[in-house]
Amino acid sequence: MTRPKRIKFDFWFFVLVVSIGLVLLFLVYPLWSLLITGFQDQQTGDLTLSNFDRFFNTPFFFRMFRNSMFVSTTATLFGALIGVTLAYLTTAFKIRGKKIIDVLIIISMLSPPFLGSYSWILMFGRAGFVVQFFQNNFGISIPPIFGAGGIVLVMTLSSFPLIYLFTRGALKKVDASIIEAAESLGCRPIKKAFTIIFPLITPTILAAGLLGFMDAFTDFGTPLLIGQGYMVMPLLVFNTFMGDLAGNRNFGAAVAVIMVVITTILFALQKYIVNRKSYAMSSLRPIQPDKLKPMPNFFAHGFVYLITAIACIPQLVVITTSFRATRGPIFVEGFSLDSYRGTFRTLGTAIRNTYVYGIYAIVIILALALLFSYLTVRRRNPLTNVLDTITMLPFVIPGSIVGIILILAFNTRPLLLIGTPTIMVLAFVIRRLPFTLRSSAAILQQISPSMEEAAISLGDTPMKAFFKVTAIMMIPGVVSGAILSWITIVNELSSTILLFTVRTRTMTVAIFQTIMNSNFGTAAALATILTSTTIVSLALFFKLTGKTDLSL
Repeated sequence: MTRPKRIKFDFWFFVLVVSIGLVLLFLVYPLWSLLITGFQDQQTGDLTLSNFDRFFNTPFFFRMFRNSMFVSTTATLFGALIGVTLAYLTTAFKIRGKKIIDVLIIISMLSPPFLGSYSWILMFGRAGFVVQFFQNNFGISIPPIFGAGGIVLVMTLSSFPLIYLFTRGALKKVDASIIEAAESLGCRPIKKAFTIIFPLITPTILAAGLLGFMDAFTDFGTPLLIGQGYMVMPLLVFNTFMGDLAGNRNFGAAVAVIMVVITTILFALQKYIVNRKSYAMSSLRPIQPDKLKPMPNFFAHGFVYLITAIACIPQLVVITTSFRATRGPIFVEGFSLDSYRGTFRTLGTAIRNTYVYGIYAIVIILALALLFSYLTVRRRNPLTNVLDTITMLPFVIPGSIVGIILILAFNTRPLLLIGTPTIMVLAFVIRRLPFTLRSSAAILQQISPSMEEAAISLGDTPMKAFFKVTAIMMIPGVVSGAILSWITIVNELSSTILLFTVRTRTMTVAIFQTIMNSNFGTAAALATILTSTTIVSLALFFKLTGKTDLSL
């Protein structure tokens, strides 16, 4: 075990001090503001537990907690079942069109969950075209999608692609020799999968499941659109800051603290299990896909294609709807570009804001990721260890809570950022920095320190050696990771919905507003522009990295 290096008072010490200062100001201070607000009395400002007591001892509010846990857990379990099965089939067996399937699943994963809600409402709402078709032609009444079942459906379709990508990436690291050894001992295919393969990748499945649960647990757009009175905790938090309960921020902050505690406990539990159950694998011989017999092959392809088609339905519905002719907010017969004309005329600012804020955020994330990763990998000491720990806090903080802590921390002078573009960019940076930072650190660990040492031996200062050698070598990998962060930034809603103004709203916020106002044509056109941005960004990622998939 190597001892941490002693602190050196040089350029990197200055960078470390500035970095810790930024993290304390824009992350620790907002979190502290949330904690204090949650424990304060609404009237007197005194510290109290009354906000928490009110939540757990009021049946209506505690029912929201049970509802949140039910839909999130159910959606995660269904998502894991689908995602793991899909990953195993596409990795262990020969499936035609595998590359196209990957791209379609990735696109479905990177789209905001509320778009799925909107699409399913268009199909299976009370006036949905699928419901109307069966009613008018066959006299069959299909129950509408609203309620807990609809929430679970949308959340499942949102969570399984992430679990699929994580699981498939782990399966590719399983050495084929382990499988062959089991087969030589007479292990049947099903037993082989459940006794050898799945136990090896359990830590990865748990990590992916945690991310899927957190996304479902903190999603308020889906319950708001199709819940129809089925209340969950994110809706309660949203209403205390933006809706009917606005003005009761202390109670809302207490609920937000409860949500953070739940996600933190789950993250710690997942880490504990992973540390206990993780295995070291050398994938010198990755699993080679086998050809199935005719009947199993038919069912395997049918399952893969069916799941992929269902995952793509929301995007197809949105794109098709965007070209339907409209008269105001009402659809009429035929197709036209009216929705796009109206979108660019009335919501051009939202489109521009999305790209401008996203670019600013990515530039900041790139700079911070380069510096922070270097400090935590090459300049390890007690302070850099603290920095590394603190920068991972947003990983367990729900997106809506990020918006809340920024509201609580920066709503008065001299740090009055509410209503400005700065707070929107700040939310993007906080949300996505941990992921880019981790990928940057992984890239840096693959670069030998000897190259930087050689530059120093030739007369360069450590600072110059970093920027001339190490940073240049890191940039290609960091940029490719930043493209993925860019895709998630332009699709971000959970934090920005609490921070926007008319001048600073982004495409996702505008889509959400137009859906709530029943202006479905404009919403579809704007969503299609957003989907096109995602597709172009993915194509750029594949071009720069030379990859043909996005295994995690």
